[in-house]
Amino acid sequence: MLSRVASSIYWLNRYIERAENYARFIEVNLNLSLDLPRGTTEQWEPLVATTGDHEAFIARYGEATKERVIQFLATDADNPNSILSCLAAARENARSVREIISTDMWEQVNRFHLSVRDAVSRGLSSHNLHTFLTDVKANSHLFLGITDATMSHEEGWHFARLGRLLERADKTSRILDVKYFILLPTVAEIGTPFDIIQWSALLKSASALEMYYKRFGRISPDNVITFLILDSTFPRAIRYCLIKSEDSLHAISGSEHGSYRNQAEKRLGRLRAQLDFGDLEEYVADGLHEFLDQFQKQLNGVGEAIFETFFAPRPIHSTIPIAEAQ
Repeated sequence: MLSRVASSIYWLNRYIERAENYARFIEVNLNLSLDLPRGTTEQWEPLVATTGDHEAFIARYGEATKERVIQFLATDADNPNSILSCLAAARENARSVREIISTDMWEQVNRFHLSVRDAVSRGLSSHNLHTFLTDVKANSHLFLGITDATMSHEEGWHFARLGRLLERADKTSRILDVKYFILLPTVAEIGTPFDIIQWSALLKSASALEMYYKRFGRISPDNVITFLILDSTFPRAIRYCLIKSEDSLHAISGSEHGSYRNQAEKRLGRLRAQLDFGDLEEYVADGLHEFLDQFQKQLNGVGEAIFETFFAPRPIHSTIPIAEAQ
C-alpha cells in the first residue's frame, strides 16, 4: 500500500473519532450544567484544556464562556480541531482514496460532512444543539459500522482501526485528566453528591456508565479510574485501545507479538506493557495528572513513530554511479 493512501485512511479515521469525542465532551458538559447545585458556576474552560488547544483559545477568545467554547469546539472553521474542521479534513482524506475505500464509506463521509456544514450554516442554538451533537455521534458510529462491514479487513482496514483507537485512547486520557485535576473545586467536595454527578458525567462521556455499573455497582473514583484506564474489554478504555492498536500494527508489519520490527511497534508495545503491569495505586501515588500527562506524551511519540515508519516520504537514491551522472 502506498504511504499516501495509508496516511489518508489513518487520518480519515482519526478525524472522525476526534469529531465524535468533541461532541461527547460538549454534550456531557451541557447535561452536567443542568445538575449543578444552585449558584454553582458552569465550568467550560476545562473542555478547552481537554482538547490541548487552551492557549489558542485564550489568544483568540479570551474568557471561556459557554457560547465561546461551543463555537471554538464545534463550528470554528479556523480551529483545525473543531467538529466542522475535522469533518472537512476527513472528507478530503476520503476523497483522495476513493478508489481504496468502499463506495458506502465515501458516501457516509460525504453525508456526514454536508450535514455538519449545513447545521453550522443554519446556526446552532440551545434548541438544536443537542440534536446536532447526537447526529455527530450517530454518524460517526454509522461510519465505523460501514467501515467494518464493507472494507476488507486487510492492511487498509488495520490503518483505519489504528488511527481510530489511538485517537480514542488520547481523548479518554484527556477527559479523565480534566475531571481529576481541574473540575473538582475543593477537597471538601470529594465524595459529595456533586462529586458523584461529575464522575457519572465522565462515564457518560465515554458511553461507559452502564458497563461500569455492571462491573462495579456504584460510583467510586478509584473504580472509575481503573475502568477507564486498565479495563481490557471495554472499547473506550485506554488499555483496550492500546491492545487492539498493537494488534493492527503487528498485522501491518507482519511481526509476531512480543517482538518488533520498527520504532512504532517498540514504542506502542512499551506503552501497552506499562498498563498491563501497572496498577491504580502506582498511578495515584505518583500523581494521576502526572501519569496521564506522561501517557499523552508517549502516545504522541507513538504517532510520530508511525509517521516516520509508514507515512514519511523517503528520498530516492540513484543507482547511477556518480562519475556517470556527471
